[in-house]
Amino acid sequence: MDNLLSIVTFLPALAALILALFLRGGDAAADRNAKWLAMIATSATFVISLFILFQFDASNTGFQMVEEGTWIMGMNYKMGVDGISVLFVMLTTFMMPLTILASWDVKLRVKEYMIAFLLLETLMLGVFMALDLVLFYLFFEAGLIPMFLIIGIWGGKNRIYASFKFFLYTFLGSVLMLVAMVAMYADAGTTDIPTLLAHEFAFADFEVLGIHIVGGLQTMLWLAFFASFAVKMPMWPVHTWLPDAHVQAPTAGSVVLAAILLKMGGYGFLRFSLPMFPVGSEVMAPLVFWMSAIAIVYTSLVALVQEDMKKLIAYSSVAHMGYVTMGIFAANQQGIDGAIFQMISHGFISGALFLCVGVIYDRMHTREIDAYGGLVNRMPAYALIFMLFTMANVGLPGTSGFIGEFLTLMGIFQVNTWVAAVAASGVIFSAAYALWLYRRVVLGDLIKESLRTIQDMTSREKWIFAPLVVMTLWLGVYPAAALDIIGPSVEALVGNYDTAVAAADLGGPTVAEANH
Repeated sequence: MDNLLSIVTFLPALAALILALFLRGGDAAADRNAKWLAMIATSATFVISLFILFQFDASNTGFQMVEEGTWIMGMNYKMGVDGISVLFVMLTTFMMPLTILASWDVKLRVKEYMIAFLLLETLMLGVFMALDLVLFYLFFEAGLIPMFLIIGIWGGKNRIYASFKFFLYTFLGSVLMLVAMVAMYADAGTTDIPTLLAHEFAFADFEVLGIHIVGGLQTMLWLAFFASFAVKMPMWPVHTWLPDAHVQAPTAGSVVLAAILLKMGGYGFLRFSLPMFPVGSEVMAPLVFWMSAIAIVYTSLVALVQEDMKKLIAYSSVAHMGYVTMGIFAANQQGIDGAIFQMISHGFISGALFLCVGVIYDRMHTREIDAYGGLVNRMPAYALIFMLFTMANVGLPGTSGFIGEFLTLMGIFQVNTWVAAVAASGVIFSAAYALWLYRRVVLGDLIKESLRTIQDMTSREKWIFAPLVVMTLWLGVYPAAALDIIGPSVEALVGNYDTAVAAADLGGPTVAEANH
């Protein structure tokens, strides 16, 4: 199929355009039609995206199914996928129909709500497929707008504060990335990402304002990209926008934010930081290791004292992303394999946990942990599903959560045993806050009068969770389904990284040498 990537990317935007132009909003019939059109469009996008997976050749470490042409104002339009990006594309198309299904009870401005999510899907897919710097930046930044509106219009009481905080944090972080992209174009004479991957940026040391910069231009460019991707992940200490955004966002907004948007930062590190600035990555790796270790421990402890369920899960996400950044900059096969696997797995698990919160919030209109207790007596199906994803979040063997954490810890252990020891403590902390949450919400006697008539999950809610249960258990039992796809591309990335770092001869032990 020709132009497969473009069809998958822009099909949701086409559906959004049809909604905007031809469907009047306001009455029940129009709202129902908007939901069905969004559901059909996202489902069709997922089905068509399966052809990308079927045609993908994992043994080919280059970009595949490349589409190229001239776009508006002479800009280069170039799309493609490799072993690092293809699973993020699949994660996005997989999660979006479930997100629309979870939004079936939305009553406020339904047409505009569906348009926002459809446009968001197109922009997220564009980030993972763009092979041009300008195109990547446009998709990366434009994705802020629908999410800003989703939080600001359909969010909770403090939605305006949360939406502006989300927008300003992520937008300001990206300004430096734009400056770096201009510098890269000036140096390499192109915005083509495959060409830039082969270009060697200068790494000779120099001084700026009396400060000695080890790794030269590469370190400066690395820091500029880091400013954007660290906020997007988000890494400690620029993580404070995430809990506010999650708490105020509608359930579907939280699912997309946790499952897909956070992964753009990790993807950026893998697409730009490691392969384009290997010397800069090598120089700055110890900083990333300790920021990640602090994030794992600190945000886990913060999660322990939360009274709002969504906030607890949001801090849990920051902790889990700490394993991802640690694995990426370990710059070895296990670390990067584990980081990508952890991001895919976290997409299913954290998305499901926010959906679990949404199920009882729809019934009781509160996320306070103290408002619940003993739900197993009235909601056995809910208790079972919530338990499965709680255990997956903890990293129980047999679930996908275990594989990612185990591989990233293996990767970092080869590089820095102290960081690995600190990070490993996060496994204990995650068990503490996750099981504490489950104990207080689900187990015990049903004492509160308000919960005595609460109903168990509907068939629609069970259908939403079914695919997430299957993926979490399947990847936990058979991780090769994902690792075989990403493995060769990661191997090529690590090989190129090691070669570049060895050629730079930084003096003293390096991460690349520690891996051997």
